[in-house]
Amino acid sequence: MARIGAIFNPYTHGPDEFRDAVLAAEREGVPELWIWEDCFRTSAFAAAAAALAWTERLRIGIGIAPMPLRNVAATAMEIATVERLFPGRLLPGVGHGVLPWMGQVGARAASPLTLMREYVPALQGLLAGEQVDTAGRYVTLESVRLDYPPESAPFVYAAAEGPKTLRLSGEVADGTVLDSGHTADEVRAAVAAVRGARAESGRAGRHDVVAYVVTAFGSDAEARAVADVGDKPDPERRAVWGEPAEVADRLRAFFDAGVDDAVLLPASRVDVREFAAGAGEVARLVGADGGD
Repeated sequence: MARIGAIFNPYTHGPDEFRDAVLAAEREGVPELWIWEDCFRTSAFAAAAAALAWTERLRIGIGIAPMPLRNVAATAMEIATVERLFPGRLLPGVGHGVLPWMGQVGARAASPLTLMREYVPALQGLLAGEQVDTAGRYVTLESVRLDYPPESAPFVYAAAEGPKTLRLSGEVADGTVLDSGHTADEVRAAVAAVRGARAESGRAGRHDVVAYVVTAFGSDAEARAVADVGDKPDPERRAVWGEPAEVADRLRAFFDAGVDDAVLLPASRVDVREFAAGAGEVARLVGADGGD
């Protein structure tokens, strides 16, 4: 079934506005609020724990936390702690990180693909309560097991954009996070690469695809949405806008392309409460439509 989420953007809103955004999302029935950890702004796991403590139903997605910044055992401990405190409400994701930023902190990986190939399976194993022993190029663990793994391990998402990373995410991760600014046709190709690689790897079970979609509600919605896409060709095909019913209708192209979860990225700076109201209505309309 198709799902809807919204994004708290750390570029247009500071941490002092986060609580208002979280409470608005809960109040307006937004199923998921996604955050990310860009250097050098806000911590993903601290923000996720706070948001979950303030709410009862809202799920928090982390899309993403950079793998090079944390030892995989530390990431597993963060996720496991939050998951045990708030079962079933965390959607944790990891990614390469922006390479220049990783260089600034002395954590840039010469081969981000190798890092992901080692890191994600180790993280999944730890969250499953397994003892993990591995000696890779970037991930080395010797008899490491969490004392308090989650009762049920959450999906581990990986951010992916290029063809090699898309395929690798399909092979090793439980879900993939696709960045905004893509047409539905481009998303369809990405989904095919992810799911094709998963099938070739022999992994069973579903792979959850999350796509960020630039979204604008209210006055001048089209102009704001198109401007947010930037100078890419056919910008009107890379965003959605209008009243909630129009947004829900335009999102159908992304769901038809194979997306499981369309996460609405506010175009420009907006009132977080107004955006949550629009996103909540879109979620109700998509749910009522059946999402297929």
